Amino acid sequence: MFTKIMKRGQRNKVSKAEAIEPPPSSNAPPPSVTVNHASRSAVAAGPPSLGGNLHAHPVHSVPSSGVVEVLPLLKDVPVSDRHVLFLKKLQICCFSFDFSDTLKLVREKEIKRQTLLELVDLIQSGSCKLNETLQEELVRMVSVNVFRCLPPASHENSASETGDPDEDDVYFEPSWPHLQLVYELVLRYIVSSDTDNKVAKRYLDHSVVLKLLDLFDTEDPREREYLKTILHRVYGKFMVHRPFIRKAINNIFYRFIFETERHSGIGELLEILGSIINGFALPMKEEHKLFLVRVLIPLHKPKIISTYHQQLSYCITQFVEKDYKLADTVIRGLLKYWPVTNCGKEVLFLGELEEVLEGTLSAEFQGCMVPLFRQIGRCLNSSHFQVAERALFLWNNEHIVGLIAQNRQVVLPLIFEALEKNMQGHWNQAVHGLTANVRRMFLEMDS
Repeated sequence: MFTKIMKRGQRNKVSKAEAIEPPPSSNAPPPSVTVNHASRSAVAAGPPSLGGNLHAHPVHSVPSSGVVEVLPLLKDVPVSDRHVLFLKKLQICCFSFDFSDTLKLVREKEIKRQTLLELVDLIQSGSCKLNETLQEELVRMVSVNVFRCLPPASHENSASETGDPDEDDVYFEPSWPHLQLVYELVLRYIVSSDTDNKVAKRYLDHSVVLKLLDLFDTEDPREREYLKTILHRVYGKFMVHRPFIRKAINNIFYRFIFETERHSGIGELLEILGSIINGFALPMKEEHKLFLVRVLIPLHKPKIISTYHQQLSYCITQFVEKDYKLADTVIRGLLKYWPVTNCGKEVLFLGELEEVLEGTLSAEFQGCMVPLFRQIGRCLNSSHFQVAERALFLWNNEHIVGLIAQNRQVVLPLIFEALEKNMQGHWNQAVHGLTANVRRMFLEMDS
């Protein structure tokens, strides 16, 4: 389900004995820097001298030309010097640049890009076990680059109601050449077997998780893919964060459903949840059933459901497959939010309904069949041929036909009038033919 991250070129392998460690005790203590998780705010100071004091925070502002020096590769220096050199490289990566001007500070941008590539290769090689100070600085560098104010979404500058822009209108983050490598670095850091979970969870804490979740509203689909993969890995690796992550995602959904109806990352968040739901143990906790009723079913309400319906439908059907008794709850929820004037949305609902009915047993079907087939009857008579056609396609599903056959005495009277009306005068020939097939099936069930 999750996007595979591209492997890059040759890795610079180092032996386990060459892992980066602090310099041996001398007159000066090893450098230590405090993590500032509130990294969205810029630090106002002059650019740091990379050869100077590492106790001070690196600055986020753009360096003047010539400040960023080319440092040697970590593999080319003695082991005793790697700790300080690694910190210097992290400092270089804390510089932020203006990517709106492609000709500005080209050399400095390239130095940072090459430095990030080296750090990604180093972490991925599996030969670099970072001590706590370096992990702390690494997470802070990632925070400096990633946590930022997102630009206004395109829908905020237009009267568009669809929320489904053409591909030509998709926004791409200008700083992606650097941002992608930063995301790649944090992903490799999280999945590395050398990363000590007890240390990492101190820096990848709740505040970091919340800020990662905030970024799901970015309009750049590439960034959302990385965020999805990273958050899923965090959920899998740090069990202590799991309830918090679920609650934080719920809050995003509540705000989306009941306040804004605007968010770029609902589909990606639902993909993460689809994987989580798949791992729910049985019998299912009451907390998870409440999530279905209070969050997933109301997600059928927003107008822009088409942008995330596939992922939502997957989550819903996962619940029914896990616990077939939830089918009645889901079907009644779909009927509650059934669209009145949006034919495209009706087609989506009918497709999801078929998937849910696939996992529905007779007892649950009988509990909701009267309101269900009243609605299907209305769909059969829709003047929009795709809605009528999609409703008639339900009779192509053997499991659904079996449920209808068992309850034909109740179902047929509910839709008989709609079938007759179609036969007498529906404008679409395909709908006319499918209606005739359904009538024939009822005759075969009970002559």
